Amino acid sequence: METSPSLAGPFALGTFSAAPGPASPGPASPGPAFSGPVFPGLVAGDRVLDLSAHGPTTRALLERWDDVLPLLHEAATSAGEWRPLAELRVHAPVEPRQILQSGANYRTHVIDLAVAHEPADGRPAERVRAEVAAMMDRRAAEDQPYVFIGLPSSVTGPYDDVVIPSWCTKPDWELELAAVIGRPAFRINPDKALEHVAAYTIANDVTAREVVFRRDMPEIGTDWLRAKNAPTFTPLGPYLVPAAFVGDPGELHVTLKLNGEVMQDESTKDMIFDVARLVSYVSRTVELLPGDLVLTGSPAGNGLHHGRLLRAGDVMEGTITGLGTQRNGCRDEG
Repeated sequence: METSPSLAGPFALGTFSAAPGPASPGPASPGPAFSGPVFPGLVAGDRVLDLSAHGPTTRALLERWDDVLPLLHEAATSAGEWRPLAELRVHAPVEPRQILQSGANYRTHVIDLAVAHEPADGRPAERVRAEVAAMMDRRAAEDQPYVFIGLPSSVTGPYDDVVIPSWCTKPDWELELAAVIGRPAFRINPDKALEHVAAYTIANDVTAREVVFRRDMPEIGTDWLRAKNAPTFTPLGPYLVPAAFVGDPGELHVTLKLNGEVMQDESTKDMIFDVARLVSYVSRTVELLPGDLVLTGSPAGNGLHHGRLLRAGDVMEGTITGLGTQRNGCRDEG
């Protein structure tokens, strides 16, 4: 059986709905015609197999991942009642209970942001770059990840529009690798952490740059609630690709194009803390549950670096090795 060349392995998991009546335009252009019930599906190539008999949602399948995965291998080669992918709408592949997001986890990205924010003390860019690079090296050797909480209500589908709120003046993109939890994880060591990751997917952690730092109360630092969590600010998917198919999550390539122009183009090798360390660190405080997401941070190449932020009419196309491609247009609120 052939599968999409953009996906690792013979199959992936997704969440779909069908259009009643005539065939719809396809997954990249969902519209009002898509009003059928939502169901979990196994996608292989250009076909989808309804998995509702095994569980009502992909999260329900992840809750029994050790038992379900062998069944998915069998289903991928079965005759079944496969449906054309082009006739289905592709939704966000999972509804997480919790989203844990890693900040400042790509060395080059952090250095670029520090330079872009133009220090008020007048230090030249070269000095800022050198100082932040040294700090990143110390973090990797001695420090711990920086993780904050995201809201599930910010999640939207891989082909849905990102809505720019009326108050947001500096919307930016941040394409990221997301680890999807299968087995519950609580206070686990890094050497065991990847055993709790069922799959990987793509997330775009859209950010309102102008409200990241509270100007009225600089002492309290960052305001991640407003900067990160507007509705549609976390496009997710298209699919959940089982971890066994992905291989080493530290050897993947992250690419984001804006209106066809490459803006982010980086390897996950540039992460300061790898997936295992991130999952382990989060689990020291939070009990990670099936379907939860651990976002691993954004590589270099954000809009602030390029001096070009998002605006209505833009189209973002994000790809990570073996995980497919998401494509999201941007529009103003209302």
